[in-house]
Order: sequence, then C-alpha cells, then structure tokens
Amino acid sequence: MPGTKFNFQLANTDGTARAGELETPHGKALTPFFMPVATQATVKGLTPEEVRGAGAQVVLSNAYHLYLRPGVETVKKLGGLHKFMGWDGPILTDSGGFQAFSMGPLRKVSDDGIKFRSHIDGSEHNFTPKLATYNQESLAPDIAMCFDQCIAYGATEKEVHQAMERTHRWAKECYDAHQVSPTGADSGQALFGIVQGGTFESLRDESAHVVSEIPFHGYAVGGLAVGENKEDMYRFTSQVTELLPQDKPRYLMGVGSPEDLVEGVARGIDMFDCALPTRVARNGSLFTPEGRVDITKARYAEQQNPLDETCDCYTCQNYSAAYLRHLFRAKELLGLRLASIHNLRFVLSLIDQIRSAILEDRFGAFHREFMSSYKPADEVARQRQNEHKLRTRIV
Repeated sequence: MPGTKFNFQLANTDGTARAGELETPHGKALTPFFMPVATQATVKGLTPEEVRGAGAQVVLSNAYHLYLRPGVETVKKLGGLHKFMGWDGPILTDSGGFQAFSMGPLRKVSDDGIKFRSHIDGSEHNFTPKLATYNQESLAPDIAMCFDQCIAYGATEKEVHQAMERTHRWAKECYDAHQVSPTGADSGQALFGIVQGGTFESLRDESAHVVSEIPFHGYAVGGLAVGENKEDMYRFTSQVTELLPQDKPRYLMGVGSPEDLVEGVARGIDMFDCALPTRVARNGSLFTPEGRVDITKARYAEQQNPLDETCDCYTCQNYSAAYLRHLFRAKELLGLRLASIHNLRFVLSLIDQIRSAILEDRFGAFHREFMSSYKPADEVARQRQNEHKLRTRIV
C-alpha cells in the first residue's frame, strides 16, 4: 500500500545472475523484470489490463513528456500517476534528462541544468536536478531516476568526462532534494542513481565509485545501447555491476532485445526497460524462439496455426499467423495491438524463465541453450534501431 518503504532482497544467485524481490508502495515485483514503456502514461495501443495480462509487473513512464503534457500538477491533482493511467502496480519514471538533451540545437546544457524549447509548442523550459526530482515526486511513481547528462555515442573522452562529472553533481543534488521532501523519501518512493562514463573504462570505474557512495535505493547503468556494439555493451555492463553494491538493485536502461535480457542478467542486472518489443511489433516484426520474423511475408499467408505454438499469449491462443498477416497487409489497427501483446508476452515470459533458472541453479545451461537457438537481429538492423531510438526518444 502507498507509504510502504522500498526494500530489496536477493532470493538466490547463480554465478553473477540474481533473482530477488522488490517491495514498493504499490506492491512487490520479482526480479529480474522487464518494464514495458508507457512514455505518455500508456503502453502504445494497449490497456493496463492487457499489459498486466502479458505478465508485466512494473511499467516505465517519462517525466519529461508528462511535465509538458498534461503537466505534473495536473497529474498530481488527479490523484497521481497510478490513478491517472489506471495502473495499480509499481511505476518507474525516467527523469527526462535524455529527452531534454535530445533537443539538439533547441537546448543548452550548463552546470545548473538543461534549458530547452518544447517539441510541442516551442515554449522555453529549464530542467534542473531539483525540478526533475520535484516533477517525479509530484507524479508519485514508486521509483524515480536522478537527473543526468546524457552524451552522444562517439563523443570524445574529454566531453564524456565533463558530462560524467556534471551527472555526479546532479546526482547529489537530486538525492539532497529527495531526502528533504515529504512527498519523496518519506512516502516510500525510491530514488536511483545513474552511472555514466561512455565507453571509457577509467570513467566507468570512476562513475561507479562516485555514484555508489551516495546511498541511493538502487543504481542504473546509463549511456549504453546508444550506438556501441554489443560486445562493448556487455563488457561495460559487467564492469559496472562488479563495482555496484551487491544488496541494491541494478538497472540497465533502454535494453529490451531478448538476447540482451539474457546477457544482461548473466552480468548481474535486475531491471530492464525498452520500447523495442512494442515498437518493432507495430512494424510487423515478431519474436519467436528462433528469432524475429516478419509477419507480412508471403510464407504466412495460409498458415492456419498461430505464429508461435509454444506461446501462451492472447494473440497466439486465439489467432492464426495468416490472420495476423492479413491485418498488417490491410493496415488494420488490431494487427498492431495483437503483435504488441505477443512481443510483450514473449519478453516477459522469457524473464520468467530466466528467474526460474536462477532459482533452480541452472541459469548457465539456460543461457547456453537460449543463445544457441535464438538468432539475434543482424548488427546492421540493430544500428538502424538505435538510430531510430535516438531520433524518436522525444516524441
């Protein structure tokens, strides 16, 4: 119930893979878990009941978008984000730092914060660590994220270092603001710090040490899945998790490909989020145990069976692959919804399987078996997806 203190307990470890439990003001969540992205207080095209039915425990919303529209004060007056969007489970909110930074020439970064013009109406705004913390306290999610400075992939070490040091200062400001607010720490709301440092080992070390010295409720690995190759993403994830407190949850931001969930858990990650499962679903790209397939291909035109006969989602239990293909070819909105339900259920079921494997001390075998049978999207396609994600994170 609201007011419950945030708590995290590990149930078992298998190598570096972990299974645990988060207690939040709006209920418990078993880790590892994946958060569907409800940027505008909705997972695109789906009702809260459908998201819950797919197996979601926690969803993620974005404080930048809700600050601009309908406004955090409006959400607060309407009873907070949970009541506003009709979701009674835990919610995590992103601070909006990435979206403000993504405004390109429409924003200016200083030690005080980020000044930017709204992508909606051009109005001028100034995000500071204190305001970002207040916004999230007003929205009243169970987990709030520190305001950080994101940096583009390929930036120089000097640029990454400068952004990292600014992120560290802002982390302390966010923590201090959260501690003194009656609607922040005292309400049971958790605050997570974010480790930055780009693809520079020494900076990642420094950032992990500095951020973990602040007693946040949990810690996130930021600045990955933004253009670097998978090997680097996995390597820096491992580096950071080895340095973070063992008794706090670890969150790998913006990651949601099936293979990345398995590899992330193998490196000690407890929490994930990404819009990828639903975004690619709306383009007709659906997950199967062997990898992604394009449902619009002719080979599905007369397939009477469901796309994935091993899947227990609403879509696969009720509709044929041929019907799904027809919906996409006819540009019917139902196709986008059914595909989104399937992809969400696929990744959430995968997370359930991962947790069971950890609890039964067989995660290593599960890891090997999954990676031997699942074919990831090719690297060129992945880079296109990253570019699309970076272009569209503000809209």
